[in-house]
Amino acid sequence: MARSTADLLPQELRILVAVADSGGFSAAAVALGLTQSAVSHSVRASEAKVGAVLFERGRGGATPTPAGERAVALGRRILRLYEVLGAEARGAGRGTVEGVLRIAAFRSAALHLLPPALERLAVRHPGIRPEVRVVREIGAGAAGEVAGGRADLGIATLGGSQDTPPGLLTGVLAQEAYHLVHPAGHPDPRGLPLMDWDENCGSYTRSWWRAQDWIPRATVKAEDDAMVLTMVGRGLGMAIMPELSLREATEAVDITGLGPGGPVRQVGYVTTAEAASTLVVRALIRELRSEKA
Repeated sequence: MARSTADLLPQELRILVAVADSGGFSAAAVALGLTQSAVSHSVRASEAKVGAVLFERGRGGATPTPAGERAVALGRRILRLYEVLGAEARGAGRGTVEGVLRIAAFRSAALHLLPPALERLAVRHPGIRPEVRVVREIGAGAAGEVAGGRADLGIATLGGSQDTPPGLLTGVLAQEAYHLVHPAGHPDPRGLPLMDWDENCGSYTRSWWRAQDWIPRATVKAEDDAMVLTMVGRGLGMAIMPELSLREATEAVDITGLGPGGPVRQVGYVTTAEAASTLVVRALIRELRSEKA
């Protein structure tokens, strides 16, 4: 009979996370300054406590099983709370809010939506140290970084085809329309090739696109929205882009609205219930909502 997972110790969680991050017991041992046998023994003990196999062992290393992925994600979040406990206790003793704040955001949000909030946050709480990572908003995206314990808060697109992982809290920060962007002064922009990128939240636009007989089937794929905007400005095509992406538009392009029936997307924050109770995350959410107001 498996013992309670409450018996898992912080060091055991650190080892599970290190094995998952490094891809093997040997590499985890090097990262943690332990022997490989100590890592192997700890993982076996954790598996006995949990009552499930957490890693598939092979010549190429160790890969988390579905049970292992969940255990590692929760392990990261639990270890993060240990870090936050110290920072918030010290801040409470000094009457301040301080500590590291880990943020994941897609590129245009990191460039345009997040900086004003961080500027205000720095003025009100200079002891908060933001760490921002830009992630692609495809697959798990920023929400996946939060669910996996790698970020305290994510700036993500909400309500698309990719469901938010269960157990996360969300809040809408902005609702932005898509626009047609094309080379400035082009006599027939709708006759140009369509330019797109994988991250372009197709769930918001796909059904709308299917109903538009003027959109060409052939598309030119680019790496990200900045590249699309540059290529459109060079006269290589037209694109359908959300407002955040168009804040970098130059005089080389013209922007045309798509009308009241055009696609709209929601951008918001994603966090965990435990992170939402911390002072640093609550402070950032206040500033993000202040930007919305």
